[in-house]
Amino acid sequence: MFSKRVYRSQHGKFERSSALVGLVAGIALASTFFIGEEYGRKIAPPVQLSSAPSVVAPLPQIGKSGFGENTVADIAAEASKSVVSIQTTSTVSVSEAPFHLGLPFKDFEQFFGPDAQLFQQNRVRKYESHGTGSGVIIRPDGYILTNNHVIQADDITVTLDDKRTFKGKVVGRDSFTDLALVKIDAGNLPVAKLGSTKTLRPGDWAIAIGSPLGLDHTVTFGIISALGRSLSELGSNVELIQTDAAINPGNSGGPLLNIHGEVIGLNTAIRGDAQNVGFAIPIDVAKEVANQLLKGGKIARAYLGIYMHELEPSLCKSLGLQESMKGVLVARVAEGSPADKSGLQLGDVIEKVDGKTVTTSKQIQELVRAHKPGDKLNMLIWRNGSLSAASITIGDYPAQNANAHEQDVTP
Repeated sequence: MFSKRVYRSQHGKFERSSALVGLVAGIALASTFFIGEEYGRKIAPPVQLSSAPSVVAPLPQIGKSGFGENTVADIAAEASKSVVSIQTTSTVSVSEAPFHLGLPFKDFEQFFGPDAQLFQQNRVRKYESHGTGSGVIIRPDGYILTNNHVIQADDITVTLDDKRTFKGKVVGRDSFTDLALVKIDAGNLPVAKLGSTKTLRPGDWAIAIGSPLGLDHTVTFGIISALGRSLSELGSNVELIQTDAAINPGNSGGPLLNIHGEVIGLNTAIRGDAQNVGFAIPIDVAKEVANQLLKGGKIARAYLGIYMHELEPSLCKSLGLQESMKGVLVARVAEGSPADKSGLQLGDVIEKVDGKTVTTSKQIQELVRAHKPGDKLNMLIWRNGSLSAASITIGDYPAQNANAHEQDVTP
């Protein structure tokens, strides 16, 4: 559920760049790879191996039953029953400037006659925009978990593994985690086995299933590359799982499985300038959000609307501050946000929040998230050479921030 940014969304959209609570204003990392040469330095030729007969190492034993030749195929065949393809349609209106050929209206009128006025009017054309994503059935009565950015559309069609199609209705969405719950009018559906990420380790096997580029129920295989990835350029508020199992636009919302066939994550993003650098939302986060959406359809999350940057000596010097100064710099304030309404400004340095000294963006995030919308948050800020107090009424995280995502990081 995924123009040119560092990350590419699986749905073909940009993902999560709007002002988010505590989002550190980062600089996208540039990834450059060299083949055969590195910064002009020749790489030494490979060492020649001896001509001794090669020995084929046995496949590693994985899980209780080992790694048989049909293990991945068997896992994928079973898990695919609970994986769905999601097709979306939206109407997009585009305003077109008047047609004038660079002629003054008088000459234009003489050229076109009575129809000249028609060409001078603004015209609005409507187009249909189509998208593809994936999802996982989590209840037999038709509840499907997917990415929020996948279902940002007027019309949602869900296709099951057995090729039956249904209209999908959005039950609830959480733009903060980029997760959403969709309901179809069907029963007795196969349900995915949901695992946990608590014991997950880099190097564990990973299987991705989804609809990349509309090719439904595509299976790819790899490993868990890393855990706890934080992608500020993506606007991610969740520490993501990194995998090298191939993920492409259309995989968003589909499952990432372990070798036991349990869902350990929902594929959500890819690195646009790399190969097989993909990311998934941990299933432990997804389960918590799904349960809350089932209960209320919406999750209230505290929101300030600031981008922050941690102070360091070089930054302090460039800003004319003492190099030893501690705090967190306000790098941007979202227009109309609670922070904006309270008078917080670009260049302010936040030294304390609710009486607690802060030196990192993460500390401020944690203090904000301990509140709920409507609460008062007190800050001590440094501005124009003096300290002053600021009181902010915390707002509710805006739904439109969901797709600032899928992000030229999401599939």
